[in-house]
Amino acid sequence: MKWCELNDVDYLFGLAKNERLAAEIAAELAAAEEESKLTEKPARRYNEFQWSTRDSWSCQRRVIAKAEWTRGAANPRFVVTSLSGEDAAPQRLYQEIYCARGDMENRIKECQLDLFADRTSAATMRANQLRLWFASMAYVLLCALRRLALPHTQFAKATCGTIRLKLLKIGALVRISVRRITLAMASSYPYQRDFALAHAELTNATAR
Repeated sequence: MKWCELNDVDYLFGLAKNERLAAEIAAELAAAEEESKLTEKPARRYNEFQWSTRDSWSCQRRVIAKAEWTRGAANPRFVVTSLSGEDAAPQRLYQEIYCARGDMENRIKECQLDLFADRTSAATMRANQLRLWFASMAYVLLCALRRLALPHTQFAKATCGTIRLKLLKIGALVRISVRRITLAMASSYPYQRDFALAHAELTNATAR
């Protein structure tokens, strides 16, 4: 944080919670608890304050706190930032800016876990780079499929792994003749409607 401040770089970092930080938002946590008990749903409040550690920080810094009560327990979260109140109010800074970082991490995990981008155990760097390119290209293609062909299906917001397993990794009988290639899928296939809609959307997109 000190380096960022000396070099005019703004930052927004997660801050580990502790008893001192939790005490700063005791009133907000109590209000969130009361609301959650009345509505039987998660409740949250946001607050900000100037904060400094006892010895590791060189100065006070702006801390944003999310006082959340969910599933019958307190769930406080804290971030520290160089951004001022004029740049971003506490709720917007936490929900729209900080949480967006978490969503980017989810997309990286999606490519790694669903499309095997972490399989880089080949003997050479070139081979590993090629495998990573294949996984990246597969991710781009599946994102395009989701955007163009699946907006009106139950897979509109599905992960790449779900799309791969339920729409692509399915059994079919392939018949090849001089004029055409036909695919015969099982009549019990549970996602026939979604598959047909995706096919129609892709056909229309190609025609345009």
